[in-house]
Amino acid sequence: MAVDDSVPVTSPSPALDTPLLSVRRAPAVLARDSNSLAFDANLQPLIDSIDSNSCFAISIDGEPVATVNETTPLRPASNVKLITASVALEVLGEDFVYTTTVNGVVGDGGVVAGDLFLIGGGDPLLSNVWWKGPNQKFPPINVTSIEALADAVKDAGVTAVNGSIIGDASRYDDEWYLPTWAPTLRFSEGGPLSALMVNDSREAVDLSSNDPVVGAAKVLTQLLQERGVTVGGPPKGGVSDGSPVVAKVDSQPLPAVLKEMLTTSDNNTAELVLKEIGLASGGAGTTALGLDKVLSVLKAWTIPLDGVTLVDGSGLSDENRLTCQALLAVLQHGSVDDAVGQGLPIGGEKGGTLYDAFQEGQPLSGIIRAKTGTLDNTDGVADKPGAKALSGYVPLPGGGAIEFALLLNGETITNKTEYRPTWELLASILAAYLSGPTPQALAPVVS
Repeated sequence: MAVDDSVPVTSPSPALDTPLLSVRRAPAVLARDSNSLAFDANLQPLIDSIDSNSCFAISIDGEPVATVNETTPLRPASNVKLITASVALEVLGEDFVYTTTVNGVVGDGGVVAGDLFLIGGGDPLLSNVWWKGPNQKFPPINVTSIEALADAVKDAGVTAVNGSIIGDASRYDDEWYLPTWAPTLRFSEGGPLSALMVNDSREAVDLSSNDPVVGAAKVLTQLLQERGVTVGGPPKGGVSDGSPVVAKVDSQPLPAVLKEMLTTSDNNTAELVLKEIGLASGGAGTTALGLDKVLSVLKAWTIPLDGVTLVDGSGLSDENRLTCQALLAVLQHGSVDDAVGQGLPIGGEKGGTLYDAFQEGQPLSGIIRAKTGTLDNTDGVADKPGAKALSGYVPLPGGGAIEFALLLNGETITNKTEYRPTWELLASILAAYLSGPTPQALAPVVS
């Protein structure tokens, strides 16, 4: 019988030593299943350590594993930023940028006969190159260069301004500090909040602005003068006269802004993002309207809101309340791979608030991605609890993640001797889970 050479001959597939119906056919899922009993047992000491002033909830790829006091309303501190960031990503979108403009009428020879208007776009990261932030341990990242804006004005042909640089912050309201913030937290931790501010309202390394709008105008005035542009009048605050744009500078896209907010726990960024949420929702740039939108989005996501009270976007207020149930649901709605998950501090990584808690050689160093939160009893009220929070993700080999929320409240909980044992116990348990059978170990054996 003749052989038809036109029919391709294929080599047989390699034989699988694993039976067709073996559990090794779904390695990622089965690796987790094989670890589950040991994981539940390992979690028990942590669960037993959670008192009535704290809560804990954990899931794997959205599947619940364990909870303690998950519906108890507690002080969340900066874990509020997880809510603000998640909703901002939904409402504003990944392509959103803040835009700061300089407006005016440029005449012959590059002379502005009147004023130039510096119009704030709400950018919380507009900064001089020398600004290292109010907390030297966690300097701002992904900043917007005010020097670049001055260069753009110069490049537009402006040679002189006969009037003044007028700062315009009318995009948002003029509530610089929230009434629920303890007086000791104002300026040092948050505010003044303005749609136009530079260097978190600092005119120089050692000089704060009495008015963030005038301070920003002063910074631009100085930068223009350094570039040979004369400015006739003193910096002022006001409202633009509607003149055309001369120059502008954009922030980095929203994911970079959220990364700065989450990694360094920047309170001003969180509060201005919240005001922008209010504005983008068809209202005004106010905290109240931003919070209204946040709550409506959480409801649309079916986040359990019983016991949830939000009064700011940063968590600085002692009047915020969250539950571990709500926090875990928000983390489950998102992903370790989205802009919020990727924006979280990484254990042991410099520049982020998890640097000294999960350093090299310790469990989960370089792996855990989580938002910290700290709120001391700053106003001295007797028996008033502080807060220490840690919520986020532990990525799993082969994809997916562990989601967890941990809110610790107590009068002295912000002392390392109080909260670190709980954090370290959590880390050791999760690290043990990761070191169990891997998807690769359970994969089919090919011979």
